[in-house]
Amino acid sequence: MIDLHSHTLFSDGCLLPSELARRAEVKGYKALAFTDHVDESNYSFVIENISKVCEELNKELGIFVIPGVEITHVPPKQIAKLAEKSRKEGAKIVAVHGESIVEPVAPLTNSYALDSDIDFLAHPGLITIEEIQKAQERNIYLEITSRQGHSLSNGRVAALAQETGASMIINSDSHAPGDLIDKTYAEKVLKAAGLSDHTIKAVFCNSEALVAKVKG
Repeated sequence: MIDLHSHTLFSDGCLLPSELARRAEVKGYKALAFTDHVDESNYSFVIENISKVCEELNKELGIFVIPGVEITHVPPKQIAKLAEKSRKEGAKIVAVHGESIVEPVAPLTNSYALDSDIDFLAHPGLITIEEIQKAQERNIYLEITSRQGHSLSNGRVAALAQETGASMIINSDSHAPGDLIDKTYAEKVLKAAGLSDHTIKAVFCNSEALVAKVKG
C-alpha cells in the first residue's frame, strides 16, 4: 500500500509522525506521505519539522516516508503562490484540499489548484468536467479516498476521470490509527467507486510512479 495523504499532530491528526509511520509500516505500507494542513501561517514550520523526521525515519524504517503538505481552505487566488513556496521549502508532495461536499471550501478552489504546481487534488467531490479535463491535461492526479464523508463523492470523481482519461490515486486521508487502510481495503473502495480491475491496477501504479518521482 502507498498512501500519499495523511495527517499528524502538526495539523489535525492525533499521532506523532514517528508513530504514524510505524503503524503504517506494521500494516504493510511501502510508502507514506505526511501532508498536514497548511496555509501561510504554518507551511514553513510544518515542512521544516516533517522533513527532519522523515530524514531520520528513512534511515531506520522499512517504509519510505515523504514530507508533504495539503494546502487547505486557502483563498483560491493564493494557492499557486503557496504551492510554489512549499516546493521551495522542501515539500516533496503538494496537494490541495479540493471542493468537498462535507466542508465549506471556497468555490473555484479546484480550478485554481489545477493551475498550480501540485501533485494531486484531494477528495474533489464538487469538481466539474472542465476541471477534470484540466487535471488530465496537466497530469495532476485526482484522489479517490477512503475518508468518511469525503468518500461519498468517489463515484462521481471516478466516473468523470474515466470519461476524460484523467489519472487517479487512492489515499486514506488518515487522521488517526483506525484510518489507515491496507491494499485489500483500498481495492474495495476503488471497486465501490465503479472502477474495473484493469483501472484499479492503474491507480496503484500511479501512486508508485509518484513515489518514484520523489525518489528521483
